[in-house]
Amino acid sequence: MSVAITLDMPDGAFSALRKSPNEFTAEMRLAAAVKWYELGIISQEKAAKISGLSREDFIASLARFKVSPFQYSVEEIDKELSNAD
Repeated sequence: MSVAITLDMPDGAFSALRKSPNEFTAEMRLAAAVKWYELGIISQEKAAKISGLSREDFIASLARFKVSPFQYSVEEIDKELSNAD
């Protein structure tokens, strides 16, 4: 199931962004999915679905936004490894 959302944009927004309405929609979906993933709200799989990309393409897109594909920090990984005795 999918839900349609309507967004009113000011005149000239698409020309200023140099994007068509469809390109803008795709970019907004990706940006939202990346941010929610970065915040740990959703998984990579869910973020890929929201963005309309495959999981592989979503992970590749994270670099463009300077977001790590890993949801654990180095400190968290070190802590987990030290407790893995």
